[in-house]
Amino acid sequence: MSESLHTVTTMPTTRQPGCPFDPPKELTEARAHSPISRFPFPDGHQGWLVTGYDLVRSILADPRFSSRRELMRHHPLIDYGDIEVPPAPPGEFLLMDEPLHGRYRKPLVGKFTVRRMRQLTERVERITAEHLDAMEQAGPSADLVTAFAKPIPAIVICELLGVPYEDRDFFQEHIDRFLGGEVSDEELTASYLAVQRYLAELVAAKRANPTDDVLSDLTDGDLTDEELKGMALILLSAGFDTTANMLALGTFALLRNPEQLAALRADPALIDQAVEELLRYLSVAKQFFRVALEDVELGGHTITAGTMVILSLSTANRDPERFPDPHTLDVRRQNGGHLAFSHGVHQCLGQQLARVEMRVAFPALINRFPTLRLAVPAEEVALRPETADIHGVKSLPVTWDATP
Repeated sequence: MSESLHTVTTMPTTRQPGCPFDPPKELTEARAHSPISRFPFPDGHQGWLVTGYDLVRSILADPRFSSRRELMRHHPLIDYGDIEVPPAPPGEFLLMDEPLHGRYRKPLVGKFTVRRMRQLTERVERITAEHLDAMEQAGPSADLVTAFAKPIPAIVICELLGVPYEDRDFFQEHIDRFLGGEVSDEELTASYLAVQRYLAELVAAKRANPTDDVLSDLTDGDLTDEELKGMALILLSAGFDTTANMLALGTFALLRNPEQLAALRADPALIDQAVEELLRYLSVAKQFFRVALEDVELGGHTITAGTMVILSLSTANRDPERFPDPHTLDVRRQNGGHLAFSHGVHQCLGQQLARVEMRVAFPALINRFPTLRLAVPAEEVALRPETADIHGVKSLPVTWDATP
Protein backbone atom coordinates (compact mmCIF):
# COMPACT_ATOMS: atom_id res chain seq x y z
CA MET A 1 0.00 0.00 0.00
CA SER A 2 1.46 3.40 -0.95
CA GLU A 3 1.83 6.27 1.46
CA SER A 4 -0.46 9.30 1.22
CA LEU A 5 0.58 11.61 -1.62
CA HIS A 6 1.88 14.99 -0.44
CA THR A 7 2.46 17.87 -2.87
CA VAL A 8 4.83 20.83 -2.61
CA THR A 9 3.59 23.40 -5.11
CA THR A 10 6.55 25.81 -5.28
CA MET A 11 10.21 25.64 -4.40
CA PRO A 12 10.81 28.11 -1.52
CA THR A 13 13.33 30.84 -2.31
CA THR A 14 13.78 32.46 1.11
CA ARG A 15 14.70 31.31 4.59
CA GLN A 16 12.89 32.27 7.75
CA PRO A 17 13.99 35.62 9.27
CA GLY A 18 16.54 34.97 11.99
CA CYS A 19 17.14 31.38 10.79
CA PRO A 20 19.97 31.66 8.25
CA PHE A 21 21.23 28.14 8.94
CA ASP A 22 17.93 26.25 8.74
CA PRO A 23 16.36 24.97 5.52
CA PRO A 24 13.36 26.93 4.27
CA LYS A 25 10.36 26.20 6.48
CA GLU A 26 8.32 24.75 3.61
CA LEU A 27 10.94 22.06 2.98
CA THR A 28 11.16 21.12 6.67
CA GLU A 29 7.37 20.88 6.80
CA ALA A 30 7.34 18.70 3.69
CA ARG A 31 9.84 16.29 5.26
CA ALA A 32 7.74 16.15 8.43
CA HIS A 33 4.71 15.19 6.34
CA SER A 34 6.46 12.64 4.11
CA PRO A 35 10.02 11.87 2.97
CA ILE A 36 8.83 12.18 -0.64
CA SER A 37 6.39 14.67 -2.16
CA ARG A 38 4.98 15.44 -5.56
CA PHE A 39 6.47 18.56 -7.15
CA PRO A 40 4.94 20.24 -10.23
CA PHE A 41 7.70 22.03 -12.13
CA PRO A 42 6.89 25.47 -13.62
CA ASP A 43 6.76 23.99 -17.14
CA GLY A 44 4.07 21.49 -16.10
CA HIS A 45 6.35 18.46 -15.64
CA GLN A 46 5.17 16.36 -12.69
CA GLY A 47 8.29 15.53 -10.70
CA TRP A 48 9.19 14.63 -7.14
CA LEU A 49 10.83 16.29 -4.15
CA VAL A 50 12.70 13.94 -1.79
CA THR A 51 13.40 15.34 1.68
CA GLY A 52 14.05 12.28 3.88
CA TYR A 53 17.55 11.03 4.64
CA ASP A 54 17.11 7.35 3.72
CA LEU A 55 15.45 8.04 0.39
CA VAL A 56 17.93 10.75 -0.61
CA ARG A 57 20.85 8.47 0.23
CA SER A 58 19.37 5.53 -1.69
CA ILE A 59 18.77 7.61 -4.83
CA LEU A 60 22.31 9.01 -4.77
CA ALA A 61 23.63 5.43 -4.85
CA ASP A 62 21.12 4.11 -7.42
CA PRO A 63 22.33 3.92 -11.05
CA ARG A 64 18.70 3.94 -12.18
CA PHE A 65 18.76 7.69 -11.47
CA SER A 66 20.81 9.77 -13.89
CA SER A 67 22.92 12.91 -13.47
CA ARG A 68 23.16 13.60 -17.22
CA ARG A 69 22.62 17.25 -18.00
CA GLU A 70 20.78 16.65 -21.26
CA LEU A 71 18.03 14.87 -19.31
CA MET A 72 17.56 17.84 -16.94
CA ARG A 73 14.93 19.58 -19.03
CA HIS A 74 13.11 21.09 -16.08
CA HIS A 75 13.97 23.63 -13.39
CA PRO A 76 12.17 24.20 -10.06
CA LEU A 77 12.09 27.97 -10.53
CA ILE A 78 12.21 28.54 -14.29
CA ASP A 79 10.10 27.48 -17.26
CA TYR A 80 12.59 26.85 -20.08
CA GLY A 81 9.86 26.24 -22.63
CA ASP A 82 11.07 24.24 -25.63
CA ILE A 83 14.77 24.87 -25.06
CA GLU A 84 16.79 21.69 -25.59
CA VAL A 85 19.39 21.09 -22.90
CA PRO A 86 22.71 19.94 -24.43
CA PRO A 87 24.96 17.31 -22.85
CA ALA A 88 27.62 18.52 -20.44
CA PRO A 89 30.82 19.66 -22.19
CA PRO A 90 33.71 17.18 -22.25
CA GLY A 91 35.33 16.78 -18.84
CA GLU A 92 32.51 18.28 -16.78
CA PHE A 93 31.87 14.92 -15.15
CA LEU A 94 29.47 15.98 -12.39
CA LEU A 95 26.69 16.03 -15.00
CA MET A 96 27.47 12.63 -16.52
CA ASP A 97 26.80 8.95 -15.80
CA GLU A 98 29.04 5.92 -16.10
CA PRO A 99 31.09 5.03 -18.03
CA LEU A 100 31.89 8.59 -19.17
CA HIS A 101 31.84 9.89 -15.60
CA GLY A 102 34.45 7.31 -14.63
CA ARG A 103 36.72 8.23 -17.52
CA TYR A 104 37.21 11.67 -15.98
CA ARG A 105 36.97 10.84 -12.31
CA LYS A 106 39.33 7.85 -12.15
CA PRO A 107 42.50 9.75 -13.14
CA LEU A 108 41.76 12.20 -10.31
CA VAL A 109 41.09 9.75 -7.49
CA GLY A 110 44.76 9.23 -6.67
CA LYS A 111 45.34 12.99 -6.58
CA PHE A 112 42.86 13.55 -3.73
CA THR A 113 43.51 10.67 -1.32
CA VAL A 114 43.34 11.18 2.45
CA ARG A 115 47.12 10.77 2.69
CA ARG A 116 47.88 13.29 -0.05
CA MET A 117 45.48 15.85 1.35
CA ARG A 118 46.93 15.51 4.84
CA GLN A 119 50.35 16.17 3.37
CA LEU A 120 48.97 19.58 2.38
CA THR A 121 48.22 20.49 5.99
CA GLU A 122 51.43 22.43 6.53
CA ARG A 123 50.86 24.51 3.40
CA VAL A 124 47.25 25.22 4.41
CA GLU A 125 48.50 26.29 7.85
CA ARG A 126 50.92 28.78 6.28
CA ILE A 127 48.29 30.23 3.94
CA THR A 128 45.83 30.55 6.83
CA ALA A 129 48.42 32.19 9.10
CA GLU A 130 49.31 34.72 6.40
CA HIS A 131 45.69 35.80 6.05
CA LEU A 132 45.17 35.98 9.81
CA ASP A 133 48.31 38.14 10.05
CA ALA A 134 46.90 40.47 7.41
CA MET A 135 43.54 40.62 9.21
CA GLU A 136 45.22 41.45 12.51
CA GLN A 137 47.37 44.17 10.98
CA ALA A 138 44.41 45.78 9.20
CA GLY A 139 41.95 45.23 12.11
CA PRO A 140 40.27 45.26 14.50
CA SER A 141 37.51 44.56 11.98
CA ALA A 142 37.16 42.77 8.66
CA ASP A 143 34.80 41.19 6.19
CA LEU A 144 35.57 37.57 6.93
CA VAL A 145 34.40 36.49 3.45
CA THR A 146 36.96 38.52 1.50
CA ALA A 147 39.74 38.50 4.10
CA PHE A 148 39.64 34.84 5.08
CA ALA A 149 36.96 32.50 3.72
CA LYS A 150 37.49 33.03 0.00
CA PRO A 151 41.25 33.47 -0.40
CA ILE A 152 42.32 30.36 1.54
CA PRO A 153 40.54 27.74 -0.62
CA ALA A 154 41.18 29.81 -3.75
CA ILE A 155 44.94 29.75 -3.20
CA VAL A 156 44.97 26.06 -2.26
CA ILE A 157 43.00 24.81 -5.27
CA CYS A 158 44.86 27.08 -7.68
CA GLU A 159 48.21 25.82 -6.39
CA LEU A 160 47.04 22.22 -6.73
CA LEU A 161 45.98 22.75 -10.34
CA GLY A 162 48.94 24.93 -11.26
CA VAL A 163 47.17 28.26 -11.81
CA PRO A 164 49.78 31.06 -11.62
CA TYR A 165 49.56 33.22 -8.50
CA GLU A 166 48.84 36.39 -10.43
CA ASP A 167 45.73 34.83 -12.02
CA ARG A 168 43.95 33.80 -8.81
CA ASP A 169 41.94 36.98 -8.41
CA PHE A 170 40.64 36.49 -11.96
CA PHE A 171 39.34 33.04 -11.07
CA GLN A 172 37.83 34.11 -7.78
CA GLU A 173 35.97 36.98 -9.46
CA HIS A 174 34.54 34.98 -12.35
CA ILE A 175 33.67 31.86 -10.35
CA ASP A 176 31.86 34.12 -7.88
CA ARG A 177 29.83 35.52 -10.76
CA PHE A 178 28.64 32.31 -12.33
CA LEU A 179 28.02 30.50 -9.03
CA GLY A 180 26.67 33.36 -6.90
CA GLY A 181 23.16 33.44 -8.34
CA GLU A 182 22.96 37.24 -8.60
CA VAL A 183 24.22 38.30 -12.02
CA SER A 184 22.31 38.57 -15.28
CA ASP A 185 22.37 35.75 -17.82
CA GLU A 186 24.64 37.88 -19.99
CA GLU A 187 27.15 38.44 -17.18
CA LEU A 188 27.04 34.79 -16.22
CA THR A 189 27.76 33.71 -19.79
CA ALA A 190 30.56 36.25 -20.13
CA SER A 191 32.28 35.01 -16.97
CA TYR A 192 31.89 31.37 -17.99
CA LEU A 193 33.40 32.04 -21.42
CA ALA A 194 36.24 34.08 -19.91
CA VAL A 195 37.18 31.17 -17.66
CA GLN A 196 36.87 28.74 -20.59
CA ARG A 197 39.27 30.82 -22.69
CA TYR A 198 41.75 31.07 -19.86
CA LEU A 199 41.65 27.34 -19.13
CA ALA A 200 42.24 26.52 -22.81
CA GLU A 201 45.43 28.60 -22.63
CA LEU A 202 46.43 27.03 -19.31
CA VAL A 203 46.02 23.47 -20.62
CA ALA A 204 48.11 24.30 -23.68
CA ALA A 205 50.81 25.78 -21.42
CA LYS A 206 50.87 22.67 -19.20
CA ARG A 207 51.21 20.40 -22.23
CA ALA A 208 54.13 22.45 -23.50
CA ASN A 209 55.85 22.92 -20.13
CA PRO A 210 54.53 20.58 -17.42
CA THR A 211 55.05 21.64 -13.80
CA ASP A 212 54.42 19.96 -10.44
CA ASP A 213 50.63 20.15 -10.29
CA VAL A 214 47.50 18.09 -10.94
CA LEU A 215 46.70 19.58 -14.34
CA SER A 216 50.21 18.90 -15.63
CA ASP A 217 49.95 15.30 -14.40
CA LEU A 218 46.70 14.86 -16.31
CA THR A 219 48.29 15.91 -19.61
CA ASP A 220 50.33 12.69 -19.48
CA GLY A 221 47.44 10.53 -20.69
CA ASP A 222 44.81 10.18 -23.39
CA LEU A 223 42.61 13.09 -22.29
CA THR A 224 42.02 15.78 -24.92
CA ASP A 225 42.53 19.49 -24.31
CA GLU A 226 38.74 19.99 -24.24
CA GLU A 227 38.36 17.25 -21.63
CA LEU A 228 41.15 18.68 -19.47
CA LYS A 229 39.58 22.14 -19.69
CA GLY A 230 36.24 20.82 -18.44
CA MET A 231 37.85 18.83 -15.64
CA ALA A 232 39.84 21.87 -14.53
CA LEU A 233 36.68 24.00 -14.45
CA ILE A 234 34.90 21.47 -12.22
CA LEU A 235 37.84 21.21 -9.83
CA LEU A 236 38.38 24.96 -9.60
CA SER A 237 34.74 25.85 -9.00
CA ALA A 238 33.92 22.96 -6.66
CA GLY A 239 37.21 23.27 -4.78
CA PHE A 240 36.71 26.97 -4.17
CA ASP A 241 33.05 27.89 -3.78
CA THR A 242 31.82 25.19 -1.39
CA THR A 243 34.72 25.48 1.05
CA ALA A 244 34.68 29.27 0.98
CA ASN A 245 31.02 29.27 1.96
CA MET A 246 31.57 26.62 4.64
CA LEU A 247 34.30 28.75 6.24
CA ALA A 248 32.19 31.91 6.28
CA LEU A 249 28.83 30.38 7.15
CA GLY A 250 30.48 28.00 9.63
CA THR A 251 32.08 30.89 11.48
CA PHE A 252 28.73 32.70 11.50
CA ALA A 253 27.08 29.59 12.99
CA LEU A 254 29.73 29.27 15.70
CA LEU A 255 29.41 32.94 16.62
CA ARG A 256 25.64 32.47 16.91
CA ASN A 257 26.17 29.42 19.14
CA PRO A 258 28.72 30.74 21.67
CA GLU A 259 28.53 27.65 23.88
CA GLN A 260 29.64 25.52 20.91
CA LEU A 261 32.38 27.97 20.07
CA ALA A 262 33.57 27.87 23.69
CA ALA A 263 33.58 24.06 23.67
CA LEU A 264 35.71 24.00 20.53
CA ARG A 265 38.16 26.53 21.95
CA ALA A 266 38.42 24.56 25.20
CA ASP A 267 39.00 21.19 23.52
CA PRO A 268 40.93 21.32 20.23
CA ALA A 269 40.45 17.55 19.86
CA LEU A 270 36.82 18.27 18.97
CA ILE A 271 37.74 19.82 15.64
CA ASP A 272 37.10 16.69 13.54
CA GLN A 273 33.63 16.23 15.04
CA ALA A 274 32.94 19.96 14.78
CA VAL A 275 33.77 20.02 11.07
CA GLU A 276 31.47 17.07 10.37
CA GLU A 277 28.71 18.64 12.41
CA LEU A 278 29.02 21.98 10.61
CA LEU A 279 28.89 20.15 7.29
CA ARG A 280 25.69 18.39 8.38
CA TYR A 281 24.09 21.40 10.04
CA LEU A 282 24.73 23.86 7.21
CA SER A 283 24.48 21.64 4.11
CA VAL A 284 25.74 24.42 1.86
CA ALA A 285 25.21 22.23 -1.23
CA LYS A 286 21.45 22.39 -0.75
CA GLN A 287 20.08 20.06 -3.39
CA PHE A 288 20.86 17.80 -6.33
CA PHE A 289 18.79 16.73 -9.31
CA ARG A 290 18.32 13.28 -10.80
CA VAL A 291 16.20 11.77 -13.58
CA ALA A 292 14.74 8.26 -13.43
CA LEU A 293 16.01 6.09 -16.29
CA GLU A 294 13.33 3.47 -15.69
CA ASP A 295 10.30 3.00 -13.48
CA VAL A 296 11.43 2.82 -9.84
CA GLU A 297 9.39 2.02 -6.71
CA LEU A 298 10.39 4.52 -4.05
CA GLY A 299 8.81 5.40 -0.72
CA GLY A 300 5.59 3.67 -1.65
CA HIS A 301 5.33 5.48 -4.99
CA THR A 302 6.29 4.72 -8.58
CA ILE A 303 8.81 7.13 -10.08
CA THR A 304 8.25 6.69 -13.81
CA ALA A 305 11.05 6.74 -16.37
CA GLY A 306 11.95 10.26 -17.48
CA THR A 307 10.69 11.88 -14.29
CA MET A 308 12.89 14.48 -12.59
CA VAL A 309 13.62 14.25 -8.87
CA ILE A 310 14.88 17.02 -6.56
CA LEU A 311 17.01 15.71 -3.68
CA SER A 312 16.99 18.06 -0.69
CA LEU A 313 20.26 17.53 1.15
CA SER A 314 19.49 20.31 3.61
CA THR A 315 16.43 18.47 4.95
CA ALA A 316 17.99 15.01 4.69
CA ASN A 317 20.80 16.18 6.95
CA ARG A 318 18.19 17.51 9.40
CA ASP A 319 16.06 14.35 9.40
CA PRO A 320 15.15 13.50 13.02
CA GLU A 321 14.87 9.83 12.10
CA ARG A 322 18.61 9.87 11.37
CA PHE A 323 19.96 12.66 13.59
CA PRO A 324 18.57 13.21 17.11
CA ASP A 325 17.71 16.85 17.79
CA PRO A 326 18.76 17.69 14.22
CA HIS A 327 18.19 21.45 14.35
CA THR A 328 20.74 21.87 17.16
CA LEU A 329 24.40 22.52 16.37
CA ASP A 330 26.39 20.14 18.58
CA VAL A 331 30.15 19.97 18.01
CA ARG A 332 30.26 16.86 20.21
CA ARG A 333 27.78 14.94 18.03
CA GLN A 334 29.00 11.40 17.44
CA ASN A 335 26.71 10.01 14.74
CA GLY A 336 28.13 10.86 11.35
CA GLY A 337 26.89 9.77 7.95
CA HIS A 338 25.76 13.16 6.69
CA LEU A 339 25.25 13.69 2.97
CA ALA A 340 26.96 17.06 2.68
CA PHE A 341 29.47 15.56 0.23
CA SER A 342 26.76 13.58 -1.57
CA HIS A 343 26.95 9.76 -1.75
CA GLY A 344 27.63 7.03 -4.28
CA VAL A 345 29.73 7.44 -7.41
CA HIS A 346 29.28 11.21 -7.38
CA GLN A 347 30.47 11.66 -3.80
CA CYS A 348 32.67 14.76 -3.67
CA LEU A 349 36.14 14.00 -4.97
CA GLY A 350 37.70 16.84 -2.97
CA GLN A 351 36.04 16.15 0.37
CA GLN A 352 39.32 15.35 2.11
CA LEU A 353 40.83 18.61 0.88
CA ALA A 354 37.83 20.53 2.21
CA ARG A 355 38.17 18.78 5.56
CA VAL A 356 41.86 19.67 5.83
CA GLU A 357 41.13 23.32 5.08
CA MET A 358 38.35 23.52 7.66
CA ARG A 359 40.27 21.58 10.33
CA VAL A 360 43.09 24.09 9.99
CA ALA A 361 41.18 27.33 9.38
CA PHE A 362 38.47 27.23 12.07
CA PRO A 363 40.79 26.66 15.08
CA ALA A 364 43.37 29.11 13.74
CA LEU A 365 40.75 31.84 13.42
CA ILE A 366 39.01 31.41 16.77
CA ASN A 367 42.28 31.05 18.66
CA ARG A 368 43.95 34.05 17.02
CA PHE A 369 40.93 36.24 17.86
CA PRO A 370 39.46 35.10 21.21
CA THR A 371 37.06 38.07 21.23
CA LEU A 372 35.88 37.58 17.64
CA ARG A 373 32.24 38.65 17.23
CA LEU A 374 29.82 39.95 14.63
CA ALA A 375 30.20 43.65 13.83
CA VAL A 376 26.53 43.97 12.82
CA PRO A 377 23.32 42.45 14.17
CA ALA A 378 22.93 38.87 12.95
CA GLU A 379 19.74 39.83 11.11
CA GLU A 380 21.74 42.25 8.95
CA VAL A 381 24.17 39.63 7.64
CA ALA A 382 23.27 39.30 3.97
CA LEU A 383 22.72 35.77 2.70
CA ARG A 384 23.35 34.55 -0.80
CA PRO A 385 20.08 34.19 -2.73
CA GLU A 386 18.41 30.78 -2.75
CA THR A 387 18.91 30.77 -6.52
CA ALA A 388 22.64 30.20 -5.86
CA ASP A 389 23.63 26.54 -5.94
CA ILE A 390 25.64 26.91 -2.73
CA HIS A 391 24.20 28.46 0.45
CA GLY A 392 26.30 31.09 2.18
CA VAL A 393 26.72 34.73 3.12
CA LYS A 394 27.66 37.59 0.83
CA SER A 395 29.78 39.20 3.53
CA LEU A 396 30.40 38.62 7.23
CA PRO A 397 31.47 41.79 9.08
CA VAL A 398 33.36 40.83 12.24
CA THR A 399 35.34 42.67 14.87
CA TRP A 400 37.55 41.86 17.86
CA ASP A 401 39.37 43.57 20.68
CA ALA A 402 42.70 44.84 19.46
CA THR A 403 45.77 43.63 21.36
CA PRO A 404 47.24 46.50 23.43
